[in-house]
Parts: sequence; C-alpha cells; structure tokens
Amino acid sequence: MTLQKRPTLYLLAIAELLGMAVWFSASAVAPQLAKLWQLGDGGRAGLTICVQLGFVAGALVSALFNISDRWPAHLLLAGSAIAAAAATAAIPALDVSFAGAIVLRGLTGFFLAGVYPVGMKIMATWTVEDRGWAIGLLIGALTLGSAYPHLLQALGRAADWRLLLYQAAASAALGGVIAALVIREGPHRAQAPPFHWQFVGEVLSQREVLLANLGYLGHMWELYAMWTWSPVLLASLGASPIVSFAVIGVGAVGSLVAGKFADRIGRTRVINASLIVSGACSLCVGMFYGRSYPMLLAVMLVWGFAVVADSAQFSACVTELCPREYMGTAVTLQTCLGFLLTIVTLRMIPALQSRVGWRWAFAVLALGPAAGVWAITALQHRLKPQA
Repeated sequence: MTLQKRPTLYLLAIAELLGMAVWFSASAVAPQLAKLWQLGDGGRAGLTICVQLGFVAGALVSALFNISDRWPAHLLLAGSAIAAAAATAAIPALDVSFAGAIVLRGLTGFFLAGVYPVGMKIMATWTVEDRGWAIGLLIGALTLGSAYPHLLQALGRAADWRLLLYQAAASAALGGVIAALVIREGPHRAQAPPFHWQFVGEVLSQREVLLANLGYLGHMWELYAMWTWSPVLLASLGASPIVSFAVIGVGAVGSLVAGKFADRIGRTRVINASLIVSGACSLCVGMFYGRSYPMLLAVMLVWGFAVVADSAQFSACVTELCPREYMGTAVTLQTCLGFLLTIVTLRMIPALQSRVGWRWAFAVLALGPAAGVWAITALQHRLKPQA
C-alpha cells in the first residue's frame, strides 16, 4: 500500500463516518420528538422509514442514470453530504411539524444515496487484493457514523434535541468538505461509461450478481431493524445511550475483522459465518430479556459485531463480478434493493413487540440470514473454491 493510497483510504473513511452521522440523528432523539409531536410506535418508526424511502429513491435515480459512474465521484459525495446536512439542520432551524420533518428526513435519505454507495465505489478504485479490508474499513466508518448520534446523546444527556441535530448536520457537512478537498478516485477507476439505463436489468440477470444481491437482501432484512430497535429495547431496561452506541458501534470492529479474513480465506465463507452468528443472536436475544441483563448485553454485543460484518463483502463481491466501468451503478442498485426491504422489518418489529413483547419480536429477523446463507452457498458453488 503506497503512501498516497493509505491516507486517501483513511480520509475517505473519516468523510464517510462524518457524512453518515445524520442517518440516525432523529432516531437517537426519538423519545423527545415523540413527546413533542405526540407520536406512537408508528410515528417513531416513520422517522427512520422515511430516510430509507428517500435513500431508495436517490439510489434508484442514481442507478438508472449511472450517476455514480458518470459524475466525478468525490464531488458527488461532497455535494450529497452537504445537502444531507442542510436537510437535517432545517428540522430545528425551521421548527417544522412532524409532517415537515418526514419530508426533510426523506430528503436526507435521498442525498445519502450519494454518500454511502459512492464511497464504496471510490474505495474499489483504490484496491484489488485488499478490497475486502478497504470496503470493510468504509462500512466500519459508516457503522460508527450511524452510532454517533447515540454517543452525542450520551455525552449530553439533557441536551436539547435541536442541538444534537445541529451537531450531526455539522459533522456531515465537514465530511463533505473533506471529500471535496482531499478525496479522489484511485488508479483502478474506469473511464466514464456512456449512459446505459438498461444496465440495471442486465446486472440483475447475471446469475452470480443476482445471488450476491439475494444474500445482501437477507442481510438487510436484519440489519437496520436491529440498529433501529435495539436502542429502544435497551432503553426499556434503563440502559444509557452509551450502551446503544457500543452495541451498534462494535460493528465497526466486525467490519474490519471480516474484511481482513475475507481477503485471505474468501468472501463467501466470511459472509456465511457472519450470517449464521447474527441469525443465531436474533433468535437468542429475547431469551435473556428481563432475565439476565449481563447475558442480554453480551449477546447484543456479539450481534452488533456480526450483523454488519458481512455487509462490505456483499459490496466487494458485486464490484468484482460486474463490469468495472459500471461498478458504481451496480453497488448503488444493490443498496437500493436492500434499503427498500428494510422498510418491512422496520415497521414489523414494533408491531410484533406490541403483540408478543421483546422476548420474541427479534426472532423473525433470523429469516433473513437463513435466506442469505442459502443464496451465498449457491454462489460458492458457481465460483472458484477460493471464493
């Protein structure tokens, strides 16, 4: 790894961490917002679901028009992060209603579609043999960025929710500035391809890419529901927001460890191991709810480690299996499909919790990892043994 490459990868990870700070900013202060706007579980879920929907819309537009492959990636990332910051800061600045917040959160998600997938595309242009580790570094940064609002809440327990949103927005804007000033694509970037909207259909028809995407869907069935509702479960037991930060943030370590192993022993092996562990945790976590807090916390930390450890490897698989000139579009399409699916489980968990309680609500998430293992095992049989 050259001196030029190493600082670029780390700075890109920092820009991604800061840029993604706005994703869960409203969710971290959901109790305050629920009281302000008199929201039930459906309204609280809506604060995250509208971000997912906005992200899906932004990713779909980007994929259809090949934006991440045809526009300068560092400027797209920078502009998107700053726009997401502005949409977040507008909620307290304009003192909007719940309806206005839903619109602005949707816009935040729309602009973040130019941050997360584009960051992965830039990482891929700098790496070949170490791509699993590099994208793992990026996903680790994204994970910390997603957990960051919980840390801000923990450090300023009595702070106004407005201040937290402003802090998250400032972080995202700083990430955009870093991307604009110091991030560039690497030596493995391809020439900007011609506009080719049919590529979306073509990439989905490739059997190997399709299987990788199906595995990713199983992963996403679980991930964001766990990230969104685990803090609520922990809060119901009186846990500090710092515990929620730890449970989500430990996934950054999982991403780095998984990336290192994936480059050595194969992506599909690491993906399946992560899916099995996280699926088992989703089945077991309810067993300790209300019975043994230390055991519950231990399972949730393992879950947080494993639930996102495979994420980077799905993206790395797609960048390696699709045509190089359209890998930005392929990764964007993958995330579009995955985040669309998250809406189902984000709304499902609170509905299940109200009927069967926390002891059983998370068990349904194990269906995703089970389906993911099936898809990735099928992919293994189509690839070389070292995959």
